[in-house]
Amino acid sequence: MGVAHHSHYLVWMEFGRVEYCRAVGFDYRVMEVEDGVLLAVVETHCRYLHPARFDDEVIVKTRMEAANPRMVRFSYEIRRVEGDRLLATGQTKHIFCSRDMKPAKLPRKYHAHFGLA
Repeated sequence: MGVAHHSHYLVWMEFGRVEYCRAVGFDYRVMEVEDGVLLAVVETHCRYLHPARFDDEVIVKTRMEAANPRMVRFSYEIRRVEGDRLLATGQTKHIFCSRDMKPAKLPRKYHAHFGLA
């Protein structure tokens, strides 16, 4: 069809989250490996406005919408680089959990990164 499959948008959101974490000062992978804390996706939403075409470059603008020691919610804008056209908007909600997928609290050392006092 010449357009990006709808599932790619969720993958692009994941890339946006990982880069967001890096931009606010921590590596998500380190949080998983050293602290055993994972971000489990519990809810997603994506509104498709215009298709991304094969080989389009896209940019994902990611913001943290809300956070507490048990969950975090991100929002996204996915835009085509050429012309800055808004292709989709979305949100994801995550709970913090342990390696055995049990709910967990975010370690205090990460609170500032998530805007928590």
